[in-house]
Amino acid sequence: MESTRVDRWLWAVRLTKTRSDAAAACRGGHVRVNDRPAKAATSVSAGDEVRLRAHGITKVVEVTRVIQKRVGAPEAAMCFIDRTPKPPPEALVPVARRDRGAGRPTKRDRRVLDKFRQGQ
Repeated sequence: MESTRVDRWLWAVRLTKTRSDAAAACRGGHVRVNDRPAKAATSVSAGDEVRLRAHGITKVVEVTRVIQKRVGAPEAAMCFIDRTPKPPPEALVPVARRDRGAGRPTKRDRRVLDKFRQGQ
């Protein structure tokens, strides 16, 4: 087996939950193979780079083994190398946030906020 469809491979290695989700991602332009937009029928082979944008996260993986059938998670993890860059570190300074719909701050809340802002 030298190559397979990208939607089938994404489903087989468990990067998408269903094959139709993988095909929909391809139709929506969220899948790229070797920095080119990929349709569902685009073939992938070992050594290709696949970018998948799902749930607000862009996954970058390198194909090491081509499979067509869905396999167990440990075996599926050996079919690709995850090259996703690490997310940027969170802000070191804590941000004062209030729950949405909590209304106006009380006098006590205002004092706490002012004290927090003076400490920065």
